[in-house]
Amino acid sequence: MPDKAGASIKIAYLAPEIPALSATFVYNEILELGKLGMEVKAFSVHRPAHIASESSLTELKKAVFHLYEISKGQVVLDNFNMLFRNPMGYLKAATRLIGDIFRQGVITRSALGLGYRFFYAATLAKQLKQADVQHLHVHFAHIPTDIAMYAAPMAGIGFSVQAHANDLFERRWLLKQKVSRSAFFATISEFNQRFLENLQADSSKIKIIRCGVDQNWQPPLKSSKINEIYTIGTVGRLVEKKGIDTLISAVYRLVEDGRKVRLKIAGNGPLEAELKQQAVSLGLAENAVEFVGALPHDEVAEFISDLDVFVLPCKQDSNGDMDGIPVVLMEAMLCEIPVISTELSGIPELVINDISGLTVSPENAIELSLAISKLMDSPEMKFRLVTGGKKRVKDEFLLNKNVAKLLYLIQSSINAGQ
Repeated sequence: MPDKAGASIKIAYLAPEIPALSATFVYNEILELGKLGMEVKAFSVHRPAHIASESSLTELKKAVFHLYEISKGQVVLDNFNMLFRNPMGYLKAATRLIGDIFRQGVITRSALGLGYRFFYAATLAKQLKQADVQHLHVHFAHIPTDIAMYAAPMAGIGFSVQAHANDLFERRWLLKQKVSRSAFFATISEFNQRFLENLQADSSKIKIIRCGVDQNWQPPLKSSKINEIYTIGTVGRLVEKKGIDTLISAVYRLVEDGRKVRLKIAGNGPLEAELKQQAVSLGLAENAVEFVGALPHDEVAEFISDLDVFVLPCKQDSNGDMDGIPVVLMEAMLCEIPVISTELSGIPELVINDISGLTVSPENAIELSLAISKLMDSPEMKFRLVTGGKKRVKDEFLLNKNVAKLLYLIQSSINAGQ
């Protein structure tokens, strides 16, 4: 496998938004590959609505190519360009498109979307050819992969995918075909692997690559002060699948039981007003539930380090979407804060109950309040979970270990001509 002393590979990355405030794992992988001597060109479907602010991203922000900002006229020209430069590759992509349209239904919104992405795939393919890219790696198996599976044959290169959660569980179109067409189809958990295999996807192409945390990341020094009031905290978008409503209900039960606790919620999102109203309707005072808003990624660790417990009670939402393995749980573990989450999706692969954290049933405020109470009453349990949590992350969820796996697969696919 290539390293700093070996041959550099030209890799392209495609994701919905680069560098986005939320999907930090995408740009962390790009930076890690750069440290290994790889040349990475970043393509973003859209310009990020909320851009990550870390100083390490200065050069990446300047270099990223925003695909959907290219004019329609230029996209038409790019299609003619690719048709003449690589007619066989273009026709292969067009044949894929026609088959996909019939699979989705000819007169449907999905078919129109596929056609739109096909035309932008030519613009991506032209950029890939100009940059002499050897392999295209895509994060998320929905729109970016639609574009990639048409762009790759036009450019005459292979592509791979990293699938996460929403892109599998809610927006699952053409997954079997995407696995088949890819050089390899990575996903973050054994749960996702089983999900794909149940769709009769080619199991030989499905690989597990975790979204990990940077091995050089250092949590802030923990304060020696002890919180006068037991502080429960969470970080995430205020959307249904995060289960913040369940957490507020659990805190209400703790208060009713006479526990001195407070809840700090970091994040914003469409459910903010509804969640605030829930806290008010339950009679929880402002000092019992505090909404602190969205935090830049470089402030998240400091927020977590001041907590007594980090709780993320994820659940499946009304559209079928759910989290995969939230990276913020890994960050809390490295901050030496005990974590509580739910028995959902790939989460138990990180949070092993009573070993690296506690897990409860989704949408069960009673179980959640009891788990928090157990932790409050047992310093021995806290020590054991903190120790186990940190070990679990270091064993399997570090960035460098998982990027090494990814790079090996990319190199192998290039060597195999995929």
